[in-house]
Amino acid sequence: MLRKLFGSYKLILLYGISLAGLLFLMRWLEFRLLLIDHATELYAGAIAVVFTVLGIWLARHLTKPQTVLVEKTVYVGNTETFERNEAVIEQLGLSRRELEVLELIARGLSNHEMAEHLFVSPNTIKTHCSRLFEKLDVKRRTQAVESAKRLGIIPL
Repeated sequence: MLRKLFGSYKLILLYGISLAGLLFLMRWLEFRLLLIDHATELYAGAIAVVFTVLGIWLARHLTKPQTVLVEKTVYVGNTETFERNEAVIEQLGLSRRELEVLELIARGLSNHEMAEHLFVSPNTIKTHCSRLFEKLDVKRRTQAVESAKRLGIIPL
């Protein structure tokens, strides 16, 4: 069957194969001429690619993240014998809830965590924090904690 198929289309197949070979030869010659005509640009592009890859490799290996150890001093007071300075609390006008919020701030909880702990909304916590900041005359949580420790409102 193949012999019959090749026999009847032998001339057409040879003609197609010879055209494909000539087309391949022309493309190969065109590619060679392209390389010869643009050799400088191709070499410059290859060098640029090599130096880009080398730069990326060097940057990744030479600039590794540096680990810095930070020592943190933690003051631990005797909380069993701690007595709140009630006179300062009354003088500042701090409510019981504001004291609870201040203690939670000192523990490092976020507004959302404090709200879940006290069963109130985060907006209520924000309100308590802003009133605490006003009464303690501070602008940040860390300043509020330091001021409260200094005044004897919360344990060291």
